Amino acid sequence: MSAETRWTTPIVDGFVGLGDFTLFTWHTFLGLFSRHFRFRVLLPILYRVGVHSVGVIAITGLFIGLVLAVQTYSQFHRFGMDSMLGSITNLSIVREFGPVLTAVMLAGRVGSAISAELATMRVTEQIDAVSCLGVDPVHYLVMPRFIACLTLTPLLTVLADTAGVIGSAFICVGIYHVEAHFYWQYARDWVKNWDILTGLGKSVLFGGVIGLIACHCGFRSGQGAEGVGRAATESFVFSFISILALDFFLVMFFYGLQAYLWPPGGLGPG
Repeated sequence: MSAETRWTTPIVDGFVGLGDFTLFTWHTFLGLFSRHFRFRVLLPILYRVGVHSVGVIAITGLFIGLVLAVQTYSQFHRFGMDSMLGSITNLSIVREFGPVLTAVMLAGRVGSAISAELATMRVTEQIDAVSCLGVDPVHYLVMPRFIACLTLTPLLTVLADTAGVIGSAFICVGIYHVEAHFYWQYARDWVKNWDILTGLGKSVLFGGVIGLIACHCGFRSGQGAEGVGRAATESFVFSFISILALDFFLVMFFYGLQAYLWPPGGLGPG
């Protein structure tokens, strides 16, 4: 293999994979209007994605708040700004840490499971059997999982945010004895509806990306147990990278949108 081939082959494969994922995404969205979609298929998937993730998301959110409060207090205490902890910790949780880390946990727990499940169905030719019955496998198998990830990720993000706020308040007020009145007053004054909405908006897109990538990796799985394991691994890796990249662009977009809607010196978002 020549040096030129070694450089060009991964690039070509990357563009081919991106094109295949784009077509797969378009095919999935067409499933919204498909007669093959069944609500009874969606219910157990909603249960597995949502209810089974409550515990790990709540624990993740709680420790986000605990660690963030400890780290922030050690810096703010030097300048006598302890009462400002409620603003910086809660704002960080609602805008960034809650949505991003919730999506990462779901990518590891839910995304990998979805990818392994569909990859196993591919290896055992169950997907081919669905096609032989005249049912579109993407509409029948992918759409319920995509909808579950899309709709439940924001709800789980709210749970993580709530647990993080409780954990931060426990450390700041209960352990470090920050005045509770000023802690919550600064939190109320700084955390606006805009911050909450942007965090939830990002979580919706994160959930959709997790569902699409997980299903795509499962459908394109290789043969055997090695193919199933590789599909689950690729699902998490691609989802993790996509979440971080998408978060960057969304932060830039929402920052620009906020500056356009509420210019400096204006009243600002509510």
